[in-house]
Amino acid sequence: MKTAVEELTPTRVKLTIEVPFEELKPSLDKAYKELARQVRLKGFRPGKAPARLIDQYVGRGAVLQEAVNDALPGLYGAAIEEKELFVLGQPEVEVTKIDDGKELEFTAEVDVRPSFEVPSYDGLPVTVDDAVVTDEEIAETLDNLRERFATLTTVERAAAEGDTATIDLSAAIDGEDVEDAATKGYSYEVGTEGSIEGLNEAITGLSAGESKTFTSTLVAGSRKDEQAEVTVTVQSVKVKELPEADDEFAQLASEFDTIEELKDDVRKRLERQKKLNQIGQARDKALEALLEKVEIPLPDGIVDSEKQRRNEQLDQQLAYAGLTREAYLADEEKTAEEFEAELDEAARKAVKGGFILDQLALDEELGVENEELSEYVVTQAMQMNLPPQQLAQYLTENNQIPALVAEVLRSKALNLIVEHVKISDESGNELDLEELRKEINGETVTAEAAEGPEAPEGGEVAEAEVVEEAAEPAEKAESDEDATKS
Repeated sequence: MKTAVEELTPTRVKLTIEVPFEELKPSLDKAYKELARQVRLKGFRPGKAPARLIDQYVGRGAVLQEAVNDALPGLYGAAIEEKELFVLGQPEVEVTKIDDGKELEFTAEVDVRPSFEVPSYDGLPVTVDDAVVTDEEIAETLDNLRERFATLTTVERAAAEGDTATIDLSAAIDGEDVEDAATKGYSYEVGTEGSIEGLNEAITGLSAGESKTFTSTLVAGSRKDEQAEVTVTVQSVKVKELPEADDEFAQLASEFDTIEELKDDVRKRLERQKKLNQIGQARDKALEALLEKVEIPLPDGIVDSEKQRRNEQLDQQLAYAGLTREAYLADEEKTAEEFEAELDEAARKAVKGGFILDQLALDEELGVENEELSEYVVTQAMQMNLPPQQLAQYLTENNQIPALVAEVLRSKALNLIVEHVKISDESGNELDLEELRKEINGETVTAEAAEGPEAPEGGEVAEAEVVEEAAEPAEKAESDEDATKS
């Protein structure tokens, strides 16, 4: 087999692959066997018809087509491996020549990761937020806790923002009632985001027993997305009363005897969260700083795939929240054009960041151990509230192990970057992430160890189901299209 590579762009190549006909023999033999099972020739049992009769019955061209279709994936893979190309996505293949008995020729156009060098990141300055907890933040956290213990008291006045109103809803389109859009005795907090458009304005100012009709778009039911005349009737108006932040409340809401003890615990927890945020920011900003130091041409197809993935993810989240994209954009105070521009920038950063981490993993010859894969699966399963074994089985059955290897490799590459950058907070204090982690873990042991059960034994994923397939070479894992996702 002979392969020639033509660079169409810095991120796309065209391979021209010439294959001697004898290399097709295994696929030809397979094609004859398959066709022999399908045809019925007098005097021959199924699967036993000779090749010359198969040629006469279905035509030599059909046999060749079957053989070529079978051989192309392997031939393409061998060409990629021979030329050491880092391909992205699926190729566009065209058979350009079939000379029966002599030669097969085909071309394959495919996106490739561009060639570049990872710039130096040693001592690269990175700034993260301060981990200082203010009195206002403590008060806000306590107020949120007080909200959980609030009581509702009926008042004889018109509804206002923040009140809880018990309401009846009905809707009609062209004078006809929409039955599945009606509800009674619904408890609604006035001012809530994501409600029926116009509902907050309609309720505000209504007292118990009063009604108002307004035009809105139905968000659910058989007439979803249609304009309707919606009528809201207020049954009662209640005001939320929060308990005083005193010792009695501390004893009610926590294991502490005094409000000062509770405040001190809140401060410690907020400090720990801020320090955790510093670690996360250090990782994000270290990669962002490195992104600014290198220019990489990006394949349009890979960027488009990343944009599509992000759009689909947003649509799922909006559907779950009962929101339209128009309402989301209005809430974010963005136009559709502004959103698309931001989405394009984010997708390009994600693809570019993935390329850098992939290249760094190769440069540093990073590998993935079985234990690291098991730990990653267990962590992901805990976040998804799934048994680790169930997630492991899903990943294996859906051929997600290569993508999993790529994610772990990227994480290790990012850890390597973070170890070498210079991290400071906004006040100018230089941070040591290792010391920060130890401090966080120490606080976790003293303040929270008693809050949750220990991890059950046998939590690690069985190597037989996950790790064996994961021990593929990093190069193969990284060539998977999903590896372009950040």
